[in-house]
Amino acid sequence: MKKIVVIAAVIAFGATTNAQISDSLRRVVKMEGAYNFRDTGGYMTTDGKEVILGKVYRSDAIDKLSDKDLKTFESKKIASVVDFRGVEEAKKAPDRLPKNADYVLCPAGSNNLPTVQDMAKMFKDKNFLFDMYGEGGLPYFGERYRSLFVKLLTLQPDEALLFHCTGGRDRTGMASALFLKILDVPQEVIEQDYIASNYYLAKNPTMKQMYSGLSKMTGMTESEIKQQMELRPELIKNFFGAINKKYGSIENFFQVEMGIGPNEIEILKQKYTR
Repeated sequence: MKKIVVIAAVIAFGATTNAQISDSLRRVVKMEGAYNFRDTGGYMTTDGKEVILGKVYRSDAIDKLSDKDLKTFESKKIASVVDFRGVEEAKKAPDRLPKNADYVLCPAGSNNLPTVQDMAKMFKDKNFLFDMYGEGGLPYFGERYRSLFVKLLTLQPDEALLFHCTGGRDRTGMASALFLKILDVPQEVIEQDYIASNYYLAKNPTMKQMYSGLSKMTGMTESEIKQQMELRPELIKNFFGAINKKYGSIENFFQVEMGIGPNEIEILKQKYTR
């Protein structure tokens, strides 16, 4: 699915609520070589529990982590890394990881690198992001995220896990939304956590260069590209809506596509909330 690679490679710029950013700052892991490295924990669930901090992290590309970053990585006890990038995408920018880190690549839907013509066509389609989060991406969701949840089920008590893609916003954003959803974090909280990527990724110093290049490729202005790429709550709503339409519920999706039933979901809640 050519669309996915481009979305991950391009970083969104946009606004998010001050309240969300202020709240999420306690989850940010400061890295020299990554800009959207965050803890997924700290959110309250609908039954009054809290998602545990220090267990599950999300990030953008980690191929440029510094030596200092690697020490931070190790201090977080991150033992497993799940990479949602495509095969060629990962080859071009291999993860920089501590020795002995467990690594799994889950490229479903991201196998092909798009041509310039593909990119120009995509950006001129104002609904391409909406489609990627919905009907267009639906055939890939189970295969892409299965390994993540299997890893989460088997993660040892003294270990943490990281999942990421290139931008840490689309494929990673959907993974984080699924994780928080199955733990019963409220929908509006999931949406605010999701769009916070707009804020953190805007700090990437290569932003201007990427938008400039895309502007030349597509003939669109940088402002038009930024507006089209901004993460919006409607995208994650469409993601869950497409799953519910096909499977009836998020729980049925987990059962059918990932072999994770009620017992396993309960284990996830016991392991990652308190």
